[in-house]
Amino acid sequence: MPLNKDLDTNIQKVKSLFSYGLNQDFSMREFASNQRYVLFFYSSIVDAVKIENSIIKPLLFFQHNEDIKSAITIEKVEEIYDFEELVESLNSGQAVLFKEGEQKAYSLNVTDFKHRGIEQPQNENLVKGPKEAFTESLGTNLSLIRKRIHDNDLIAETVSVGERSKLNVTIMYIKDIANEDILENVKSRIKEIKADNVRNIEILEQYIEDRPYSILPTLLYTERPDRAASFLEDGYVVLLMENSSACLILPVTFWSFFHTSEDRYLRFLFGNFSRLIRFAAIYITLFISSLYVAVTDYHSEMIPPDLLLAIASTRERVPFPVAFEVLIMEFAFELIREAGLRIPAPLGPTIGIVGALILGQAAVEANIISPVIVIVTALSGLSSFAIADVSFNFTIRISRFLFIFSAIFYGIFSLSGCFLLWSMYLISTKSFGVPYLSPLTPHFKSSKDTLFRKLVQQEIWRPGNIGPKDGRKK
Repeated sequence: MPLNKDLDTNIQKVKSLFSYGLNQDFSMREFASNQRYVLFFYSSIVDAVKIENSIIKPLLFFQHNEDIKSAITIEKVEEIYDFEELVESLNSGQAVLFKEGEQKAYSLNVTDFKHRGIEQPQNENLVKGPKEAFTESLGTNLSLIRKRIHDNDLIAETVSVGERSKLNVTIMYIKDIANEDILENVKSRIKEIKADNVRNIEILEQYIEDRPYSILPTLLYTERPDRAASFLEDGYVVLLMENSSACLILPVTFWSFFHTSEDRYLRFLFGNFSRLIRFAAIYITLFISSLYVAVTDYHSEMIPPDLLLAIASTRERVPFPVAFEVLIMEFAFELIREAGLRIPAPLGPTIGIVGALILGQAAVEANIISPVIVIVTALSGLSSFAIADVSFNFTIRISRFLFIFSAIFYGIFSLSGCFLLWSMYLISTKSFGVPYLSPLTPHFKSSKDTLFRKLVQQEIWRPGNIGPKDGRKK
């Protein structure tokens, strides 16, 4: 619906749309110099000082023959001609100015959403490297990325999402590096979203991911601006939204979740040693429980006699089968982990001590479980903490239970079959058209940064699996 030339008609319409008087923080300021002006805004999400000094005071001395944009000292002034644009501007934290006699209004950027200051990352801590994390403010997050990439080709493009409450998704990429097909794919998926409201980046991830029912994540969620900047320089695409203290990176591969920022901040040998430990931890957490079940139940001839007798003696008075013991302990460990996340922070160490020490020791002494199972479960659980990414950590933990159940049926034979199917599933998965295990398989020209990385001086190629426009770094 277009704006009316009559100022009073526009005022009444805006008051009706925003329930003026009932809506506590919706404000109207009317003032006049040579002409009459009316200003609408939400007082809770604007900068009142900026409104006073940059809008009202300059307009009080405004001459009739001047351009109103030249009088207002705001960095962003846009003309709007219908009520749909007006509603969107006000809900986004802008102020809207009406001038008597004009069939248009002015959207003024005076937004001041409240947010936390820049703090250290909560889930991706580093010993060596930057300590800044994203906040819930989109402007601050853009600033943190631009502080790290001084490139005029770094683009921050906006796409609107949501039918009822419209919010902006900021798509960041380096124009002369990012793949156009991937960019168009991302934009089309965002534009196809049919929802009243997409509140933050965490909800957006579930709308645009490749396989909603898959246990494999196809977007990388990170709260570190230095990590986002590193991916941008390689040709990846970054998504940001207001209200989210993180960003999404796409497309991704298995290696994106396996690597950490600290791998590059550490020296060559130290970083690769860290990766080796992490890769071993993935195999330990995936297979130690299932292998224990398979070997003790079906392939006891593989165990040295002395060790077999030791295991048998610890299980002599335990009434449950090995598989049941393992499942009980694995479930108990997951329960302790979940409880530790949900309870108040001061009680976290208490839960760990009570759950891991007291209950574990009591269960062993009561002959409900054997001591060997406690060791196996502890190794399995501790190894899972080496995977820092939240989404991929869930993938590994769920897969661990799949392997345990497969080992229960036919031992190592069924376990091997399950692992083969799991590997095939991993290879068949794609993220925005990019194979999950690339550039290892299928092979693409790259710096071969997979299990181990090269010297920084030898990393001269961007990952060819995402098809960057400029494949060479230097």
